[in-house]
Amino acid sequence: MKRSCLLKCSIATFATLTLIVFTPASNAQQGNVTRGDGPDTLPDSPQVLGTGSQRFRVVPIKGFFRPSALAFLPNGDILVAERSGALRIVHNGALDPQPIANMPPVVRGPSRRFGLWDVAVHPRFAENGLIYFTYLKPDPTDKPLAQAGGGEDQVGTSVLARGRFDGAHSLTDVKDLFVSNARTNGFSVARLLFAPDGKIFMSIGVPLRDKAHGGSNRVGTAEQAQEPGSHAGKILRLNDDGTVPSDNPFVGKPGYQPEIYALGFRDPLGMIIHPQTGELWEVEHGPQGGDELNIVKAGRNYGWPVISYGRAYTGELSKGAGGTGPELGVPTAPGMEEPFLFWVPVIAPGGMILYTGDKFPAWKGNLLIGGMASTQLHHVVMNQRGLPVRREALMTELKQRIRDVKQGPDGLVYLTTDHEAGALLRIEPVLDPSAK
Repeated sequence: MKRSCLLKCSIATFATLTLIVFTPASNAQQGNVTRGDGPDTLPDSPQVLGTGSQRFRVVPIKGFFRPSALAFLPNGDILVAERSGALRIVHNGALDPQPIANMPPVVRGPSRRFGLWDVAVHPRFAENGLIYFTYLKPDPTDKPLAQAGGGEDQVGTSVLARGRFDGAHSLTDVKDLFVSNARTNGFSVARLLFAPDGKIFMSIGVPLRDKAHGGSNRVGTAEQAQEPGSHAGKILRLNDDGTVPSDNPFVGKPGYQPEIYALGFRDPLGMIIHPQTGELWEVEHGPQGGDELNIVKAGRNYGWPVISYGRAYTGELSKGAGGTGPELGVPTAPGMEEPFLFWVPVIAPGGMILYTGDKFPAWKGNLLIGGMASTQLHHVVMNQRGLPVRREALMTELKQRIRDVKQGPDGLVYLTTDHEAGALLRIEPVLDPSAK
């Protein structure tokens, strides 16, 4: 059944922000969303923010360079991946000045999208000590081009790797488990997520500004998201050793890469396993409008770049039967899925969680999604049937690009900020109404 048969448009107003929850069952509508990169600085002291339903304290841990992802070790330490390729440790709320040794070299171009992308701890870490990460591996066949503003334009390939943590400051047995054929010199993500069965979901984006769509990226195109022989624009499913599970949907299908689980994604920056349904949820950037949250099913096609609620950077519309954008109705095409949620204008979503803890009662059972261009933490309120009913924007005062979002074992929420002088933010509940 189409999800548009299940959910209709729901609109509410929260404070001064127009809050809109919609799926393709309704016409898209414009919401007032603050945009901007925000400053590269953050107050050193904790800040008390929030609303009447849930106040919270933001505790910054500084000293990072563009922190892209975080993961929790069983002893309470936190691993933080930096875009530069460094893997850092936070112990007892303080950043260890010594990075973890033996990380592989990464593409280090001028873009925010290059470098070390994600980090995850093996579900049996207590037994095997394995840490997994995704990164953009330099292509030895490419000749980097000098950039007018400094730095180099370098081609890289999205890779899944792992190493064994010695418990101090080093990885051993570091090796690439899976090297994709997704080559690019432009924006392209690679996120990873362990499923409850121990399999790995790995998302890989496509170049966001290739030459055919108003950009300058010289390697890779948006159309690769629809090409079965390319890993770009796909969500992959792998065993924990990087091999292909025998029950993947395209195993044995001529022309398809067997690692592919689903296709048609633009810039998948957040993935979760829904704690109640076990479904894979994914959130991604649209172009000019059209950010999406998708419920990902094996073998399905999610449409990019054929259908979208956004416009390409050239101003052109998608090719779907319904066109694109709120003025043209629902973008559709045979065999392609509609998003569960979409945003017009964009929020530039980062990481995502469905909060299950007890520390923030007003957030329990709801989505928290990082916003980069919108410089907000987005709270999507879900009803008892698991459907969205309204939204609110949090942390707008700080003007920080929120990259990763995770729920800690302690029930607190942790964020990373996408700035050169980036930070890990610990979000704590505030129970005293007079606290400042």
